[in-house]
Amino acid sequence: MTSPDSGVPRLVIAAPSSGSGKTTVATGLMAALTGRGLAVSPHKVGPDYIDPGYHALATGRVGRNLDAYLCGPELVGPLFLHGARGCDIAVVEGVMGLYDGAAGEGELASTAQVAKLLRAPVVLVVDASSQSRSVAALVHGFVSWDPEVRIGGVILNKVASERHEGLLREAVDSVGVPVLGVLRRAARVDVPSRHLGLVPVAERGAEAVDAVAAMGAQVAAGCDLEALVGLARAAGPLPGGSAPWTPGPVPTHHPSRSVEKSPPRVAVAGGPAFTFSYAEHTELLAAAGAEVVTFDPLRDEELPEGTAGLVIGGGFPEVYASELSANEGLRKSVAELALSGAPVAAECAGLLYLCRELDGLPMCGVLDASARMSERLTLGYRDAVAVSDSALAGAGTRMRGHEFHRTVVEPGAGAAPAWGMRAPERRVEGFVERGVHASYLHTHWAAEPGVARRFVERCRTS
Repeated sequence: MTSPDSGVPRLVIAAPSSGSGKTTVATGLMAALTGRGLAVSPHKVGPDYIDPGYHALATGRVGRNLDAYLCGPELVGPLFLHGARGCDIAVVEGVMGLYDGAAGEGELASTAQVAKLLRAPVVLVVDASSQSRSVAALVHGFVSWDPEVRIGGVILNKVASERHEGLLREAVDSVGVPVLGVLRRAARVDVPSRHLGLVPVAERGAEAVDAVAAMGAQVAAGCDLEALVGLARAAGPLPGGSAPWTPGPVPTHHPSRSVEKSPPRVAVAGGPAFTFSYAEHTELLAAAGAEVVTFDPLRDEELPEGTAGLVIGGGFPEVYASELSANEGLRKSVAELALSGAPVAAECAGLLYLCRELDGLPMCGVLDASARMSERLTLGYRDAVAVSDSALAGAGTRMRGHEFHRTVVEPGAGAAPAWGMRAPERRVEGFVERGVHASYLHTHWAAEPGVARRFVERCRTS
């Protein structure tokens, strides 16, 4: 194991564009290295919730996100070190193309920026299926675009034959960048997709386990693992002053105190319908003094006993609308908690679940609003400010978030909206009613730890 002070060996797996095979290579590399007995720390650039689920399956560790827009560039290193604590090596999967970031914000939130912040070498995954010698021009362009980004090698993906491989290797050699792997097409490693991307691990069960194993076998057979580990070890120490992020001290029980309340119980939705959450959120809730318990809205017929607050993150309630609607006992339990004034934080899928109906099927009825699927994809980073005082934030609190959905809620905002969007367009959105804060906006609480502390305190006093 490597201490944070000496620099965790690390690699960034990037690509010229989406669809090149980053997830297959990154997940397969994580699985292959784990299979060799290394403790692998998995990370994902950007706000994506689904890829980290595959990373966790490959490594046996929590997949974590590194998002310079949501959390700020200054937190990328500390969050990385927090996740990589006690590990032998870290693998960071990029987002979109290497140099693609937040729209209109230059390099902000790009894979390239995160690689520079971590001083990590980049391995470029190239879809070679429709090219041969032209791959040299492509690799040369990515290597020379930003001299601060160190591209340490290339993995050629979707290579058709040995002859094709020979042509590609000759071309890349002319650029002076080593080829660290060659992968043929393999149906077993394909992961099914739908309207918001890959199907999450929680929904696929044994199929996901088999797919990750196949990815690991493919990378182990087609890539030079020793060279990849050597490149990771050449990363060196992180920029000066980087220390692991911490959610704060976990409160301890003091038996000597004559009057001590038990920690408030915060129920967090999970299961196949609600798979979108950042690990740091539950860590922050626990550090703020909460007892965090999970429940599955598809299976559990009531909230955990003694629930004082409720967190319902993102996911795919539209896929499970019939099952969620049929679970009347839990819908009633959620409604009763919300009507009591207890703190409820709902993001995106949670917002839909609290509505009166979703695609015509009854939901919890906490909000006088209806939700439905639509053809339009709403996607992008948002710069937001809290409009109304809530269990999460005081009015005027500024946070950055991300929207990603193909649903519409009508009306889009209540009498007391949750957020006022400052960019890219000005509008109000979401609902603040009693203790409920419900919105489409996904936020990362590590950027504003006071959110979790405020929520837990409201759980204690409501």
